[in-house]
Amino acid sequence: MGRRWWVLAVVLAGAVMDLLDSTVMSVAGPSVRAGLGGTEATLQWLTAGYTLAFGVFLVIGGRLGDRWGRRRLFLIGAAGFTLASVACAAASSPEMLVAARVAQGGLGALMIPQGFGVLTAVFSGARDRGRAFSLFGPVNALAGIGGPILAGALIAADLGGLGWRLIFLINVPLGAFAILGALAWMPDDRGDRAVRLDPIGVVLVAAGSAALVLPLIQGREAGWPWWTFATMAAAVPAFVVLGRRQRTSPSPVLAPALLRKRPFVAGLSVAAVLFAGVGGLMLVLSLFLQLGLRYSPLHTGLALTPVALGIAVASLLAPALHTRLGRALLHIGLGIELLGILGLGATAATGVLGNTAATGGLSATAGMVMFAGAGLVSGFGLGLLFGPLIQTTLGVAAPDEVGSASGALNAVQQIATALGVAVLGTVFLAGDSPAAALLTGTLIVAVSCALCALLVRALPTTKSTEGKSA
Repeated sequence: MGRRWWVLAVVLAGAVMDLLDSTVMSVAGPSVRAGLGGTEATLQWLTAGYTLAFGVFLVIGGRLGDRWGRRRLFLIGAAGFTLASVACAAASSPEMLVAARVAQGGLGALMIPQGFGVLTAVFSGARDRGRAFSLFGPVNALAGIGGPILAGALIAADLGGLGWRLIFLINVPLGAFAILGALAWMPDDRGDRAVRLDPIGVVLVAAGSAALVLPLIQGREAGWPWWTFATMAAAVPAFVVLGRRQRTSPSPVLAPALLRKRPFVAGLSVAAVLFAGVGGLMLVLSLFLQLGLRYSPLHTGLALTPVALGIAVASLLAPALHTRLGRALLHIGLGIELLGILGLGATAATGVLGNTAATGGLSATAGMVMFAGAGLVSGFGLGLLFGPLIQTTLGVAAPDEVGSASGALNAVQQIATALGVAVLGTVFLAGDSPAAALLTGTLIVAVSCALCALLVRALPTTKSTEGKSA
C-alpha cells in the first residue's frame, strides 16, 4: 500500500475516534450516571459538553492548521484526544468526566479539520482523491452502526470490572496508531504565519453558544430562576455582534461574502434545525429504552441499530439520487424522516413497546418490530438528507470560500446537536412518564422536519454537481 493510502488510514482512525465518542454516550449515559452519580443534567452534559466544545473550536481548528501546519495540529489533536480519553476512563466524579468530555471535543476539533486538508494535498488527481474521500461514507456508517452496539457490549462484558470505562479506553490503540502513523507517513508542512485568527469572533461564538445550551440543561433542576432566561436572552446580542464583526474583522471567522448568499444562509439554517432534532432524538430514544423500559446498554444499542442501518443504506443511494432529483431529494428525505418519526411516536402513544417488558409474547414482538421499522425508516430519511444538504450548501461557495463555508457548516452541525440534546433532554426528563415524554419529543422533531421543508425551498434546485438548474 502506497504512503498516501497509509495517510488516509491515519486520518480515518482520527475520524473513527471522533465518531465513536460522539455516539457511544447516548447508550452509555445511564450506566455512567449509575456508576459515578450526578444529576439528570449530567446525562445531557455528557453528550452536549463534547459536541458544544467540538463545534466551537472547529471554527478555529482549520485556521490554526493553516497557520501552524496541519501535521503539527493533527498530532496535537490526536495526542490530546487520546489523553483526554484516558482521563474520561479514570474519572472519579461526574464533574471530572464532563470536563474530560469537553477536552475531548475541543481537541477533536483541532484534529479533524487537518485530515481533510492533508488528504487534499497528498491525493492530487481527481480520480484518486474521489476514491479516498468516498471511503469516509462507509467507514463513518460502520462506526455509526457499531458505536452504540460496541458501547453496550463493552459495558455488558465488564472486563476487569471496568464497565463503561472501556468505551473510552478503546481510543488508546486508535490514538497510538494515529500518532505514530502521522509521524511516519504524514507530510510535514510549516504552515503560513500570515494567516490570522479573530479571537473576538471566536469568543462571541463560544459565549453565544454556551449562553443557549447551559441554561437549557441546568434550568429545569434549578427551578428556572431568572438567570436562566437572562442568559438565553444574552445569546441574541452575542450573535448579532458576531454577524457585524464578520463584516469588519481583518480575519473573520466566516467569509463575509457567504453571509450575503441566501442559499448558503438557508443551508446553514436547514442544518441547524435538522441536527438539533436528530441529536436530541437519539438521546431521547436511548433514555426511553433504558430509563423507561429498563433495557440494558447492549439491548439499547441493538434496538437503535435500525436507525444507523437506514442512514448507511440511504447514504450509498443519495449521491446518484441527488444528481437526478436535485433539491427535490431533500423534500423526499424529510418526508420519509417524518414518517419514521411519527412511527416512533406511535410506539409511545399506543404503549405497545412498553407492554414488551411487562408481558412478553406477541405484543413484545409487535412492539419491537414497530419500533425497529420506524427507526429504519427514520434513518433512511436522514441518510438521504446528510450528503445532499452538505453538497448543496457548500456548492454555492466560491473556491476561496470553501474552507470557511465547510468550517461554518460543521460548527453549526455540532452546536445545533448540543442545543437539541439540551432542549429535548430537558423535555424528556420533565415528562410525566417516559412514554409521554417520548411522544412529546417525537412531535417536536416532527415540527422541525416541517420547518426544514420550508427552509429547503430557499436552496438552489440543482440537479447535478455541475450547477445546472432545473
